Amino acid sequence: MARNRYDVDEELEERFDFGQLKRLANYVKPHKKKMLLALFFMLSSSLLATCIPKLFQIEMDEYIPEKNIAGIVFLAVLTVLFCIYIVVCIRLKISLTVKIGQDIIYQIREDLFARLQELPFSYYDTRPHGKIQVRVVNYVNNLSDILSNGILNTVTDMFSLLFIIGFMFSMDVQLTLVCLCGLPVLILFIVFIKKKQRYTWQQQSNKQSNLNAYISESINGIRVTQAFVREEKNISIFNNLSMNYRKAWLRATYYSFAMTPMVDLISTVTTAFVYVLGVSAIAAGGIKVGVLVAFTSYISRFWTPINTIAGFYNNVLTAVSYLERIFETIDEPVEVTDAQDAIEMPEIRGDVSFRDVTFSYEDGIPVLQNLSFDVKRGQTIAFVGPTGAGKSTIVNLISRFYNVDSGRIFIDGIDIAAVTLHSLRRQMGVMMQDSFIFGGTIMDNIRYGNKTATDEEVIRAAKTVCAHDFIMQMEDGYQTEVNERGSRLSAGQRQLISFARALLADPAILILDEATSSIDTETELALQRGLNELLKGRTSFIIAHRLSTIQNADCIMYIDNGGIAEAGTHEELLGKKGKYYELIVT
Repeated sequence: MARNRYDVDEELEERFDFGQLKRLANYVKPHKKKMLLALFFMLSSSLLATCIPKLFQIEMDEYIPEKNIAGIVFLAVLTVLFCIYIVVCIRLKISLTVKIGQDIIYQIREDLFARLQELPFSYYDTRPHGKIQVRVVNYVNNLSDILSNGILNTVTDMFSLLFIIGFMFSMDVQLTLVCLCGLPVLILFIVFIKKKQRYTWQQQSNKQSNLNAYISESINGIRVTQAFVREEKNISIFNNLSMNYRKAWLRATYYSFAMTPMVDLISTVTTAFVYVLGVSAIAAGGIKVGVLVAFTSYISRFWTPINTIAGFYNNVLTAVSYLERIFETIDEPVEVTDAQDAIEMPEIRGDVSFRDVTFSYEDGIPVLQNLSFDVKRGQTIAFVGPTGAGKSTIVNLISRFYNVDSGRIFIDGIDIAAVTLHSLRRQMGVMMQDSFIFGGTIMDNIRYGNKTATDEEVIRAAKTVCAHDFIMQMEDGYQTEVNERGSRLSAGQRQLISFARALLADPAILILDEATSSIDTETELALQRGLNELLKGRTSFIIAHRLSTIQNADCIMYIDNGGIAEAGTHEELLGKKGKYYELIVT
């Protein structure tokens, strides 16, 4: 449970996992043809760009001394054509790689969000929502550059490096060897700082995740913050988290940018030696001036791709720290899923049976123990009992939001573990205690329970739950825009809209978990009349503390200590003068 905090870092992978890059390559494979085309543009333009210093060398050492005007003009025109081709190729390459990169990002984000839709409630119970959001948005976005340009640029730079080395050897072997002698020093430096780079970027992603988690929590709890005058304390916490993120980012950047000065230092030193040896060779008549000019141009080009490759290496280390989090979420086991041989749930009639059901949220702490009961079609069952007794757990198990530890649950004699989740849940209407309202119109929010419902059906459902009158009093009626979480609506109004949403689904089994807790007494009386009509012929499970909501139930079950302490009608339980009686009279 420690992960469910904004100030607790997530665990880090100790070793560099190349498997993350292999998995990323699987997202690249569908775009192989476009990648190869972009690679062709880049390699051909790179080869022509590498030829240009050679053309200058020929011009300086041969055509200019010989006053070969035709040759000079020819090389000038050829250079211009090369430059035009290079510009066109770069433009086409950018267009292709940006589209490829964004297509891959889109697919990764789609897979990530699809997995989040499947994960059980327990996953969200143990993680701050801000830490989940940062993976879908920030971490995926941070992969954009490496996918759009990094991979192809690095491949191109590696080939460019080979082209350059080939031209350099063709000009002067000794000078080329002097230039190459700096590479072993650079490789040793990379090996030395690799672990530090990886660790600091992992820390940076952790601090970013923590900050995002606190921002999300603070926004959702802003009413409580202002009600209890916690603004200054919250700002202090935020500044501390923000400072930790700043320090982590600066430290990670420090190690990443350490590569560029090292490359510049090595290139400067080796270039100086090349100049000394080159000038000496010219004085001794060993080489011509054009060779040295062209060679120094190649030296500059030689270190540019090395610098780019070093930068790509830094980006890879950064990307892997994000990929670990992304693939960790995608790989999160879906605890509640369809069995391999799952069947479609037939049309539900409404018989429900629990057989020796045991369930726990945490190992060794059972919430329900060997629970058994039977409910007949059309019955209304009310669950009452102390907080934490397991009332909401029972209705959550009926919808199979969690898997039971042991035992079985049957609907119409069919084990719900043997049917597909979609076919089971689409025949149920569930209204939770937390009445969540989505951004959009009131009409859209009610229709969320049945996307094919007509406007007339939506209005009829709203009238049944007594929501129609207050909706029509709003500026645009059913087309009134409501903010995320329904901040414009009262708690009671949100519950009525959620009620209409559940009823619109026309469920065979209706589950109401504290559905009327925020509704005033007058509205509840009107709502009860509509509910009495709706509940006819449906199997219903109700959790409520109000007597008016439960006293007409066919059976009231008092849940305590992981089981049913007593059960019966309202009158029967009052006559027993047991726990239910104590609950009512007190």
